[in-house]
Amino acid sequence: MTPEELSAARDHIVPDVVAGGLRVLFCGINPSLMTAVTGHHFAHPGNRFWPVLHRSGFTPRQLRPPEQAELLGLGLGITNVVARATARADELGAEEFREGGAALTAKVELLAPQWLAVVGITAYRTAFGEPRARIGPQERTVGGAHVWALPNPSGLNAHWTVRSMADEYARLRDAVLTRPPTDRPAPGPPWAH
Repeated sequence: MTPEELSAARDHIVPDVVAGGLRVLFCGINPSLMTAVTGHHFAHPGNRFWPVLHRSGFTPRQLRPPEQAELLGLGLGITNVVARATARADELGAEEFREGGAALTAKVELLAPQWLAVVGITAYRTAFGEPRARIGPQERTVGGAHVWALPNPSGLNAHWTVRSMADEYARLRDAVLTRPPTDRPAPGPPWAH
């Protein structure tokens, strides 16, 4: 991938990997330039989303970014708080996060996932006006979905290791399996057995 290709991908929108009635809709902060070029979420080699998703038990094997559509068969999907691609998340302003939070709420209302898992506590705090939110389950719902704030899997987030992130993602997985869908029936994902 050339620097020119990456630069040309700035502000591009990457399509979501979504369907109605998912068990968990994972929500990134915004697409990286690598994601915008490839069209695959969490595509940067330093991003730890795919290994963490597998180690936490959500996927039967470690998927590669080009295999992202396989998530749908597992009752999982991917979207972002802010749709436009940037080189770094710190290029986004608070107003853009708040607008993204409103758009995300409408998307969740339409798609009706059981859980919304925001992968980035600062993005969650800003988008939904929850400055004291901590990693873990949230008391509020978004668009009718239960909410869990997860650590950002970016390689820049050195505070969290793959193991500690996988442990937190596994807590969400356990909650998904123990909290039955209320008015959102969906077939059980293969990882539930």
